Amino acid sequence: MTDHVPEQEPTAAPAAAPVAAASAQALQQPETGNRAPVATAEATTTADSPRGDRPPRGGRGGRNNGRDRARAEGQAPADQLAPSRTLPRTHPALEQLAGLYPHLFGAVFLPLKRGIFQDLLEAHPELFERDALKAALGIHTRSTRYLQSVAAGEKRHDLAGQPVEDMAPEHVHHALLEVFRRRKARAGEDVLPKLRKRMIQAFEASGLTREAYTELVTGRDEAANAILQEAFAEWAARNAKDEALMRAFEASGQTLDAFADMYGMDPRQTGQMLERARRQRPPAATA
Repeated sequence: MTDHVPEQEPTAAPAAAPVAAASAQALQQPETGNRAPVATAEATTTADSPRGDRPPRGGRGGRNNGRDRARAEGQAPADQLAPSRTLPRTHPALEQLAGLYPHLFGAVFLPLKRGIFQDLLEAHPELFERDALKAALGIHTRSTRYLQSVAAGEKRHDLAGQPVEDMAPEHVHHALLEVFRRRKARAGEDVLPKLRKRMIQAFEASGLTREAYTELVTGRDEAANAILQEAFAEWAARNAKDEALMRAFEASGQTLDAFADMYGMDPRQTGQMLERARRQRPPAATA
């Protein structure tokens, strides 16, 4: 999905059901069906075949022989393959949306407000066919670029491009899971350390307690639930380290720079750890 018109991304696999469901619920529109896969064929060669096995160069028998060989190898005959250039690059309604609202559907994607589907129908009653618009929005909200904007915790935006509501923590969480699942499938890299770090950031940005956040985002995917608990374990260990550093700093009576130099630490990083420790401490009791 590049330039001004978002490309059509593959429909999410069954493992991505929580994300697709969250997007559909947020937009208040039903989920759209899967798109038919586009078939491709690889070129074949007979260079390694003995000369006696090659089909005749001309005549009807030669063409039929080549077609029969392709069928025997499980391939579609070349004359029955639709040229790829005839396939649509994007859903037509998505091209219209990109032209009308480039700030939402163009080069940069922004999370869409709840009820955007109805807003579009009311704004353009003669332009969009209802089912086509549903399909287009389904493709858009399941795209990796859109999910990345949700995973970043950006606010939802209206048709004017104005932020109108916060993103629900559970939508951020499930978008994170799906984005990293796709990244792992594409690159084959170990994404778990980065995923756990992003989970911690999303949790802290939510402002919820650990118990409330866990209850809100926990789903039926036990593997995803286990990753969340691992992230919480890292978060607790980091907090304990920060608190120990804070106590040592308070007992030292040193300035931040002198304290960091005494332990061979970077002053900026030390200040960040001390600030996190302050935020984690409960509010002082009042008389």
